[in-house]
Amino acid sequence: MLRAGLIQLTSSDIPQDNLPVTESLIREAAAGGAAFVLTPEVTNLVSTSRTHQKAHLCIEAEDPTLARLCQVAAELEIWLLIGSLALRTDDPEGRFANRSLLINPAGEIAAWYDKIHMFDVQISDTESYRESAGFRPGERMVLAETPFGTIGLTVCYDLRFPQLYRDLAKAGAAIITVPAAFSPVTGAAHWEVLLRARAIETGAFILAPAQTGTHSASRGKPRETYGHSLAVAPWGEVLADGGTAPGVTLVDLDPGEVAQARQRVPSLTHDRAYDGPR
Repeated sequence: MLRAGLIQLTSSDIPQDNLPVTESLIREAAAGGAAFVLTPEVTNLVSTSRTHQKAHLCIEAEDPTLARLCQVAAELEIWLLIGSLALRTDDPEGRFANRSLLINPAGEIAAWYDKIHMFDVQISDTESYRESAGFRPGERMVLAETPFGTIGLTVCYDLRFPQLYRDLAKAGAAIITVPAAFSPVTGAAHWEVLLRARAIETGAFILAPAQTGTHSASRGKPRETYGHSLAVAPWGEVLADGGTAPGVTLVDLDPGEVAQARQRVPSLTHDRAYDGPR
């Protein structure tokens, strides 16, 4: 049995203010028995201002949030998924990376994944996003081996692209992570149903730690996010829901349920080639 701890945050746009809150909740999860702890998307900074991001973001090797959380993982001897950090890159257009990092109990980066699918949407007349203007998309699927199973890494808007999840499962993923900062509008309509669908389609555990609430902003328009960090079983049951308050949600996972679900409905082995429409 694996105990996981989903961390729900209301990160501001000041990384040094967010770090102690994040560290405290990671310690709370570990104290509750979690061997695998997960934080949400953009753990270090939530901001709609590209100017503010440029002033506060660092390259991976110099990022203080990453450095400190690696130390915490080593001290607590846990596996830690930093859901994602916004990081500077060498992109010629000056775009950042939205990077998920899996830290092992030695405090080392075991795997990293740059979000592939960019959230470029017009939700309403007053709410729109163009993530690709500030962030460069990743180009590779990522798996990581752990003592409790193979983990597939995804981030937020990736959730709407089921082929990525199917490919991860077929490559061996038993747990797929979906750290997120979901819009309240799309969250209310789609968050749970999409997470449950991805679990059912893949026969994998889906762990989705989330940002929540109204995020204070020293510059630019404050963001709002949906919350409801979820853990979903391979058969599609919601095992835990973090609600809308910041905090820790603990959940126990039975790795044997992955094989059971895939044996009952072995759809991952039933692909067939087909022709295009005529």
